Amino acid sequence: EVERATTLLRSIAKGNRIIWVETSEDNLVFQGLLSHEDFGREITGRVVKDTFRYGKYFYIELEGAGKMPLLHFGMTGMLHVRGQPTLQYRTKIRESPDIWPPKFMKFILHIEGKTPGTVTELAFSDARRLGRVRLAMNPGQEPPISELGFDPIVSMPPLWEFQTLVLKRSCPIKALLLDQSFSAGVGNYLADEILYQAKVHPEQRCNTLQQTQVEALHREVADVCRIAVEANADDDKYPSHWIFKHRWGKGKKVKQSMMLPSGEPATVKWITVGGRTSAFVAEVQCLPHKGKIETITEDESDLTPLSSDHDNNPAASPRKRKVRISTLQFSALNCILQVKSENTRRKSIAIAHTGEPHREKRPRLKRH
Repeated sequence: EVERATTLLRSIAKGNRIIWVETSEDNLVFQGLLSHEDFGREITGRVVKDTFRYGKYFYIELEGAGKMPLLHFGMTGMLHVRGQPTLQYRTKIRESPDIWPPKFMKFILHIEGKTPGTVTELAFSDARRLGRVRLAMNPGQEPPISELGFDPIVSMPPLWEFQTLVLKRSCPIKALLLDQSFSAGVGNYLADEILYQAKVHPEQRCNTLQQTQVEALHREVADVCRIAVEANADDDKYPSHWIFKHRWGKGKKVKQSMMLPSGEPATVKWITVGGRTSAFVAEVQCLPHKGKIETITEDESDLTPLSSDHDNNPAASPRKRKVRISTLQFSALNCILQVKSENTRRKSIAIAHTGEPHREKRPRLKRH
């Protein structure tokens, strides 16, 4: 979605002047600025040289001295061009392009049109206010972009470097893929797609991955992101064998089924990993483990502050840690629970008949 927005902005604004800027007050979205009016004053009258994207951020390079806009969509941010329908990666009920300004507008750029005397209006909107608008002197070399990991489209590392980055971590692989300091730009549904295509379970720990799994992940990180960008984030153009086509049925009575390459049916399942909902196919993505596993909640993480994409993600729920218990331990716990349950039952019966709790009679000891 961000690559599509960057391309759209480039096609409209490159080489043209920003005539004026409308802004709406929002202290959450506009960050590092004295006011939303300062944003408009800083970029008004300057010519757009180009637009660039890195990870989930994109910025506008402007001619002349001064700072440049650095933008982040968050979860619901998007660009609108007046008179044109708004593209979204999933089909939803869309607003009419005749409604202007769009709801939740944060700013509107009035840009010189390609034809002399015409003006193109481009708006940035954000319903949930999780997007960010900043100004930076050198956006590509300053935080937050300078703190991001590799971009699968811009700077995919070679296999040996990728393998080193992955195997030194002990977190679940799904959590690592969402860590923006590891792979910038990979979102939740792309991470699920990468893992499905690589046949890796979302909960598998990074340092337990086999060589063939790492190679598959390296290949699919590059391929899945490339295909998504080439499709212009239009879900109708995504391959039919992607799990994306089947992952949106959580909570519905009719489960989303798909076919395995062998022709056998498979059902998409959901779990929570790294605080995010994860879709996977158990027949394809197997989690290697031994013995019985009990899940407990514990606040543990070896990810960086960028892991949860703190600028645009609601507070993540506590991570879940797997604890292994032996069959003998499990049997002992089960016996204890059964004894407690039987004692509770006896007390209930005694109260029902006599109004007093049942008490076990202890044998009296005789003195000799």
